[in-house]
Formats: sequence, C-alpha cells, structure tokens
Amino acid sequence: MAARPRTLPAAIAPVVVGTSLAGSEGTFRPLAFASALIASVFIQIGTNLSNDYSDARRGADTEDRLGPVRVTAGGLMPPATVLAGTYTAFAIAVAAGAYLAALAGWELLAVGTASILAGVLYTGGPRPYGYEGLGEPFVFLFFGVVAVVGSYFVQTETVRWEAFALSVPVGLLATAILTVNNIRDVDSDRRAGKRTLVVRIGRDRARRLYAAMVAAAYVVPVAVTLAGGLSRWLLLSLASAPLALPLLRTVFARVDGPSLTGALAGTGALLAAFSVLLAAGTLLS
Repeated sequence: MAARPRTLPAAIAPVVVGTSLAGSEGTFRPLAFASALIASVFIQIGTNLSNDYSDARRGADTEDRLGPVRVTAGGLMPPATVLAGTYTAFAIAVAAGAYLAALAGWELLAVGTASILAGVLYTGGPRPYGYEGLGEPFVFLFFGVVAVVGSYFVQTETVRWEAFALSVPVGLLATAILTVNNIRDVDSDRRAGKRTLVVRIGRDRARRLYAAMVAAAYVVPVAVTLAGGLSRWLLLSLASAPLALPLLRTVFARVDGPSLTGALAGTGALLAAFSVLLAAGTLLS
C-alpha cells in the first residue's frame, strides 16, 4: 500500500521509451536497461514511502481525505518502519545507479542524487516543494526529461533531440497522474495547509490542465514525425487515445474519492499503454 503500485508506470515508462530510442539505432545494453529500471522504480517507491512518512508527520493525511488510507497516518505501520523502507528503497536505487555511473560516466551520479533529493524534498525537509505547488513541474522534469534522456544516455553515452522530444509526452502523462491525485485531495489538502498546484488554481482550472496535458501528449508524436525525427510508426502511440476519453469524463464530472482514485489508476494505465506503443513505434522507425 505504501509503495503505491498504481504510480509505478511513471517510473517504468520513461526507461522503456528512452531505451527503445537507443534500440532503434541498434544499441541495447541489457544490464544497463535492468539497472536503469531498478533505479527508477526504487526512486519512485522511496519517494512514495517518504511522502507517506512526511505527510503523516505534518498532519496532511487526515481521516477526511478521499484517497486510500496512508499506512503511517492510518496506523497500519510504525513510522520508523516506513522510514526504514524509504532508506532501503533509495539504497537499492543508489546501488543500481552506481553501476550506471561506472558504465556511462559520473554525470549519472549527479542525476541520481538530484532525483533522490527531489523525491525526499517533495514532502520532506523544511520547505517541501510539493506544499508550494511545484510538484507537477518536478514530476515532468524527473519522470519525463531526466528519466527518458538518462535512459537513452546509459545505452549510447550520447544525447539527441529526439530523446528530449519523446520525454515530453511521457512527462506530461506522468504529471497528469499527480494532477488527478491532487484534484481528488484538493479539499483535504487545503484544510491541511498543503498548497498544491490544484489548491492554488482551483479544481476547475486543474481539470482543464489535466485535459491539456493529455491532449498535448498526443500532439508530440505527430510533431516529431512531421519534423522528420522518426518515421510514421511513431503514430502507433495514438492508438491508446480511446483510453483517455473515459478518464477525461470522470475527471470533469466526478468529485468522489473512489471515482477519482480509479481515474488515477486509469491515468497510470494510459501512460503504460501510450509508452509501450510509443516505444514500439520508435523501434520500428
């Protein structure tokens, strides 16, 4: 429960997409792929555990929240155990990252350190940026740009503009997961003094932001194809669009916890489907 498996597509998708771009060039390092996947997944798990622990300490996860019970605030697990799990998850990520740094260069140590710090400081530290409306930009940066481009880099030890371009839709859909979460929790977050982006701009504008991010994710493959970066196979990702329609209806029409929790899981599934198709189209390009 504390690891929040519904959010893990945000960690897996960018590694798959970045690696597929390298694969389209005939480059594939299996151990680098496995290590990048382990690092990304355990940074996500560590972030979720840290968030569970820190929100409970700050009193943000109250009984009136609409989402699933958090293990620390709900008394399902001692805080010390959750904290130990946080350290363990990040330690696994560091171990995988150390191999990647030895393989592809010291720059990955800086990237990994920044990613872990971003995970801890989301709701931890003296001034958590998640409480200041900066969660969405950080998710886009670290689960989009950094993860996709980094996964490509560990395979090829180079960068190209297509890696940055493919990171945009992945980052947007990962960010949409957080936006749904914050739309669901907007009332309890406001009462707890947690000023997420949704609290700052309001539920209606946040719904429009969610729709814009989902729509923009589908524009990018078309733009990359028209720019001549990759072939029309990239448009295979558009086949996942029907999955987005019921999610948009739910986000715009519902305010109850179960429906929006379902939309959160559905957005994770949309990210997974979109990314698998995008990766397949990239490999075929």
